Amino acid sequence: MAAAALAGALALSLTACGGSGKNAGPDSAGSDNNGAAELTDVTICLDWTPNTNHTGLYVAAAKGYYEDAGLNVSIVQPPEDGATTICAAGQVEFAVTVQDSLASAFAREDPLGVTAVAALLQHNTSGIITRAEDSIERPKDLEGYTYSTWNSPIELATMQQVVEADGGDFSKVDLIPNNIVDEAGALKEHQTDAIWIYYGWGGISAELQGLDFNYFYFKDLDPVFDYYTPVIIANNDFLAEHPDTAKAFLSATAKGYEYAIAHPEEAAQMLIESDTTGSLKDSAELVTASQKWMADQYQAEAERWGYIDPSRWNAFYRWLSDNNLVEQPIPENTGFSNDYLA
Repeated sequence: MAAAALAGALALSLTACGGSGKNAGPDSAGSDNNGAAELTDVTICLDWTPNTNHTGLYVAAAKGYYEDAGLNVSIVQPPEDGATTICAAGQVEFAVTVQDSLASAFAREDPLGVTAVAALLQHNTSGIITRAEDSIERPKDLEGYTYSTWNSPIELATMQQVVEADGGDFSKVDLIPNNIVDEAGALKEHQTDAIWIYYGWGGISAELQGLDFNYFYFKDLDPVFDYYTPVIIANNDFLAEHPDTAKAFLSATAKGYEYAIAHPEEAAQMLIESDTTGSLKDSAELVTASQKWMADQYQAEAERWGYIDPSRWNAFYRWLSDNNLVEQPIPENTGFSNDYLA
């Protein structure tokens, strides 16, 4: 019953980005009765509603890069079970998630069968935003102020480490539930004093709303927090059986992100026009401003889009183990591969 419901939810969420095709594999493309090349069906499940993390995917579809690679790519919304779960189950070939959430998938006796195959952004852009008037300029300054928390063990351990490493007392930070939709609005209304955001969306939104704020990146406070968020993962059986299809998908996706880097305004418009959820229809200013900022984040200083630095990947998982945040240690070089990148 659960499997049927999940399959039904997935079917309802499908957003086709190409013509009719066939299921992934074999890697060699077939042809229809008229001799035309037949496209191979590939599905990627997002982690959230469409946003500028995902722009390259939509650009690759809109510009025909996937079709040129022999692929019929569908971009779908995540079910309640999450994108990682259905990717591991083989219901989609690819999915979008984050390295910290993947830890629980790998730190177990029976690891989920997924592998991170590309970084959507080269660095972790998340951090803490506060009102400038409160003069919270460093983590220890959070003492005596409210922080909106999701009560995630990794989140709280991260906050505790950065506050205490800065000489502060984390027990003096007032933790309140995070049910915030508009971070800048919540700060303006003094509903909270500090919020964990991703700058490419939350920070840009705060700028556009005219909020005078302070911000510190976790990656600048401690390099161990420069982990990968978000990433594209792939089903392991799919990778083993259809490596050329995986490479074709990532090559076309890379072209989409390279276009978004070079043409942020045009890419922003493609994202908005491709969004069938309607979540971006009244957000053109935010999407465009975010896209311009993200253009420098997708690849940053890396030699190629999508590259995952093994040292950074491993360092974060070691930190999780050292702080007893996973059931068992995650072996070095587990859960990622650069082998499928162009």
